[in-house]
Amino acid sequence: MTGAQVLADMLQGYGVSHVFMVPAVLRRTFAEMERRTKIKRIHTHGEKSAAYMADGYARASGRPGICMAQVIGALNLAAGLRDAHLAHSPVIAFTGGRDPKSKFRKVYQEVDDVPAFEPVTKFNATVDAVERFPDMVRQAFRVAVSGTPGPAHLQFRGNEGQIDAEEAEMEPLVEEQFARVPPFRPEPDMKSLLAPLKLLQEAERPVLVAGGGVRASGAGRELVALAEMLSIPVATSLNGKDSIPGVHPLSIGVSGTYSRESANRVIGQADLVCFIGTETGSMTTNFWTVPKIGVAAVQIDIEPESLGRNYPLKAAVLGDAKIVLARMLEHADGKTAAKRKAWLEKSHSICKEWYSKYEPMLGSDAVPIRPERMCSELTKNLPDDAIVVVDTGHAGMWMGGMYDLRAPTQSYMRSAGHLGWAFPAGLGAKCACPDRPVVVFTGDAGLWYHIGEIETAVRWKINSVTVVNNNASGNQSKRGFDRAYGGQQTEQARELWTYRMVNFARVAEDIGALGIRVEKPAELAPAIQRALKADRPVIVDVATDIEALAPTAVT
Repeated sequence: MTGAQVLADMLQGYGVSHVFMVPAVLRRTFAEMERRTKIKRIHTHGEKSAAYMADGYARASGRPGICMAQVIGALNLAAGLRDAHLAHSPVIAFTGGRDPKSKFRKVYQEVDDVPAFEPVTKFNATVDAVERFPDMVRQAFRVAVSGTPGPAHLQFRGNEGQIDAEEAEMEPLVEEQFARVPPFRPEPDMKSLLAPLKLLQEAERPVLVAGGGVRASGAGRELVALAEMLSIPVATSLNGKDSIPGVHPLSIGVSGTYSRESANRVIGQADLVCFIGTETGSMTTNFWTVPKIGVAAVQIDIEPESLGRNYPLKAAVLGDAKIVLARMLEHADGKTAAKRKAWLEKSHSICKEWYSKYEPMLGSDAVPIRPERMCSELTKNLPDDAIVVVDTGHAGMWMGGMYDLRAPTQSYMRSAGHLGWAFPAGLGAKCACPDRPVVVFTGDAGLWYHIGEIETAVRWKINSVTVVNNNASGNQSKRGFDRAYGGQQTEQARELWTYRMVNFARVAEDIGALGIRVEKPAELAPAIQRALKADRPVIVDVATDIEALAPTAVT
């Protein structure tokens, strides 16, 4: 078999439905995909957006997302893997690479790209002999989905990976166990399991903080069941926001920096914090002030090195979140919930105070439109099976704090820190889940990054809905420039974070998508409903208030 035949058959065997790439790379493999598989080859307008699409595909499906680039675009692809790396998403990158026969002879476009992938991957290797295709591809899948998931990279010999045209005696072996996250569910040690459970049951004011590991494990149901049995409030990280519906009576919101004030306030009064599937990084804890270091803490994680990284622990459990929580449920004493009646009343009171504080903004009829009203309309109007994809910066702050999931069947995915991620990631999510509505929330600053991918969506009929908070600026930067200019900015200072007002609906229409311009709050709900019913890609361009700044974190 040729390497191309083996690679095409293996990708199909692992359940890959789409690959995202900028040509030219692995051309023979693409030809074999056409002959031997039903895999769609999504040709994008940039390597970084190809990586983001693969990332969105992976997070939406739990299956590895595949992205590709020739040698000259490999560094752009590596840059695109940063978000997948930070969010622990199983993305596999294939690139072309140098041929040993011509190394150091100044071959056109030659750069050694392998080191650039090292910081953003769990596995980073070269494929220099065609007979290595089967075992190296298997290893890439195995590493990407196991333990804490993350990206892998294979560099194929030849600037376009021309090694795939060579032949060898080999067969396309597929390990179906490693086709999705998680392939293993490590059982916890019973002694280590009972220790944190005992602490939770003894605590008067405990809080559960659910991270992306709960999402990856599919442990939301067990999380909610344990919280209900023991009457414990639940906060989430941004990455774990869909672990519990925002309307659940035990939900207190997203904690940390891009957060909801109620979550930080409740955690600040807790006598025990249980971290589940979260690395306790700066965003989830607002730089380790929510909770303060020294508050009693326990932690559950599949990765040993995450346990106790940032908080001294009273107890730790190594294992898969779904299994650990299920075992806790088996041994939990629901009678201990009675002692937390006053704590739940306090938690509910704090959450009600938050809603009372922001209710005027959530229902505001102001023009230009308030972003809080946008979030409120999305909460009310998105279907129960929607996948919501959110950018970083102000988009992450608005949606993290102001948007609520209404059903456990809704999904939420957010950028781990890269502005512009959401729009292409939403296209990848739609490819992975074509029968579910995918709604992206970004700002005009975010959309500008990869606006050319509107054409990709139209060409491939990827019918996601993208809602744009368009205030002709990156106004999250306003506070920083206010400080830099001593509180009063100059017109020249505003040039550093403002843009021309562009009607993205008109741009979308010119490219072939459906564009909807919204300038009044009453138009939001009808626009969302129209967009969800459209059988084409949609850009909903919402003209918003440039002076509207997302609330900062409360500690």
